[in-house]
Amino acid sequence: MAAIDEQGLLELCRRLIRLPSYTGDEGTMAAEVRQTMLALGYHRAWVDSFGNVIGEIRGNLPGPSILFDGHIDTVEVTDAADWAVPPFDGLIRDGRIYGRGASDMKCALAAMIFGLAPLAACPDKLAGSVYISGTVCEETFEGLGLSKVVGQVNPDFVVIGEASALNLKRGQRGRAEIVLTTVGKAAHSSNPAVGKNAVYMMLELINRIRRLPVAQDEFLGEGILELTDILSSPYPGASVVPSRCRATLDRRLLVGETPSAVLTPLQQCVRDLQIEDPEFAAEVQIAEASQTCHTGAVMSGERFFPAWVLPPEHQLVAGALAALQQAGLAPAVTKYSFCTNGSYSAGVAGIPTIGFGPGAEDGAHVRNESIEIAQVNQAAAGYQAIAAKFLCI
Repeated sequence: MAAIDEQGLLELCRRLIRLPSYTGDEGTMAAEVRQTMLALGYHRAWVDSFGNVIGEIRGNLPGPSILFDGHIDTVEVTDAADWAVPPFDGLIRDGRIYGRGASDMKCALAAMIFGLAPLAACPDKLAGSVYISGTVCEETFEGLGLSKVVGQVNPDFVVIGEASALNLKRGQRGRAEIVLTTVGKAAHSSNPAVGKNAVYMMLELINRIRRLPVAQDEFLGEGILELTDILSSPYPGASVVPSRCRATLDRRLLVGETPSAVLTPLQQCVRDLQIEDPEFAAEVQIAEASQTCHTGAVMSGERFFPAWVLPPEHQLVAGALAALQQAGLAPAVTKYSFCTNGSYSAGVAGIPTIGFGPGAEDGAHVRNESIEIAQVNQAAAGYQAIAAKFLCI
């Protein structure tokens, strides 16, 4: 284990927090990360067409490649007046650093950058390459930014740096956004019998869906299906019986579930209602969306982000656990409760993936967001230990 510049790490955390980087506007932060990597001796660093920033430490010997990933976008601060600290100052208080992105996940990315930097000084002892990616648009499209990185560096292993309280994560549920649309018939609200109220139709469909059995996984838990929004059309109604209604469901995915498998039970609910009412009209589909990157490129696709699980005996899990223990940490081997970029690396691309990062899992997207500085330093040591385990001779 090489010494880590903890003061430099802390200063980088503060600089990154002071650079607002909302989704689609991460360009300034990407430039700062690239410049920092090059200043620390990374063999190369670049920004790709999506705006992801990528750095490489390349060994002189052949071997595997490991990609450490942390996203550089954050959710917006819409309630700055209610924060007890300025959201973009990087304030330090009582052993914690405060600000938007402190926990999710600028400090984790900084820990990767500084924790892995010492490896650049010993390429003759490094068999393979270490990559770090600061990916864009994770808050809206889990994994789509990372897919661009994976296509460039072709890693053998991926380490996701999302908050894990320094525990080792070997899986997560995925996420799908499902759109329900009911189609009725408009009428004046003084004479509703000549129309067909699409909201009432939606209520019938949702009630039918709520009676469906919930999928279960022994490790990941329940494949939860939850209503997240509903909107009638026209809105506001202005004395009109709504002719359309749109609702969104959030479905937490289990390993192996496909879009077809997720939609089929919901489509059966529609067919059952059509048997009872031949005029019942509804559609069920996976939501589609697009996101403009800070480079001007547009990413788009279905909002379906698969689940993934790596067996506890897999070499990446077992090796990372041993490395972290040797670094003086005592991680539990668990799962993420939320969706991460691992949905692409493991869930789509099939690349062995784990998660390890500083901060509490429930510390993201909250007012007065903060992270314990000691955990950031420990994470930096942990990232170095994982890389050394697989690449150093």
